[in-house]
Amino acid sequence: MTNMETVEVELGSRKLRVPADGLFARYRMDTDLDVVEADPRVSTVDFFRTLPKTSVESAIGTTRTPNFYYAMSKAQITYLAPTKALRSRLPDGLDPLTVAPGIGLFSVVFFRYDVCDIDFYTEVTVGIAVREVRHGNLPPVDLLSALGNDHLYAYVLSLPVNTEIAQVRGHDGYGFPKWVTDIDVDIDARRATGRVANDAGGTDIALSVATPKQKRVASGTSVSTLTSYTELNGGWNQTLSQTNNLVFGSDLLTGDVGLELGSGRLSDDIRSLKPKRPLRLDVFTECQNALHIPVPVSFPATHGPLKGAKS
Repeated sequence: MTNMETVEVELGSRKLRVPADGLFARYRMDTDLDVVEADPRVSTVDFFRTLPKTSVESAIGTTRTPNFYYAMSKAQITYLAPTKALRSRLPDGLDPLTVAPGIGLFSVVFFRYDVCDIDFYTEVTVGIAVREVRHGNLPPVDLLSALGNDHLYAYVLSLPVNTEIAQVRGHDGYGFPKWVTDIDVDIDARRATGRVANDAGGTDIALSVATPKQKRVASGTSVSTLTSYTELNGGWNQTLSQTNNLVFGSDLLTGDVGLELGSGRLSDDIRSLKPKRPLRLDVFTECQNALHIPVPVSFPATHGPLKGAKS
């Protein structure tokens, strides 16, 4: 933000600076949908008109929820990995989603948010697919069913972002393991690329992959949901994320994908999961999201401290 005018805002006990002419400074999470609809980067706001916002008290003070992402894109690589390695990074009370005996899933996702309630930012996540808490000891699910499920559950190991407001809201307000670093993400119909810098300015991870053939669907006809489990203020919470998919495509992978591991927290997390091979690439050149405020969830009484998690 060195070349733009900023203003100071408060989130809980923190003070930070945001773009003076951005949506957050102007609307504080209660953005005028008519203003957003006029933005040429936003194709529709119909999805958001069906999701009224409410005012809630949270760890970052009074806020409006959900947090709306009006124009975004993302590229996701899903890997097969041994459940033993996945379980070693999960807190007690969470189990990997099993897609075959001894095999589970984790994903690496690059996000670019062009228009959202907290202004432009990018982020990258490494997350393990898990079973729903207290769902019971179900038999292994079919692999394609797991990938195509419209409501999955996850535990996030790492989630760097490139703006301070995204870090404060995500870490203090949601319990996600977020930190600020340089992140470049560009996704279009031809190619998806991304790079995350490590603490020394080198490469943590980088992506360069051809975009699968895209298809466009009507708003509201392809909505997927993800529930993430986080520890916040000494208790367990779950965060619901609803994605309105608009233009997307996927490829099943038979060999290496263009993900480079370097040195840093993301690379360390991926290596710790001992990936067997990449399974599927999903690229969304246009989508939208509603991120709800966390709500408490009861874990089994035997759960203990996190194993290998970082904040």
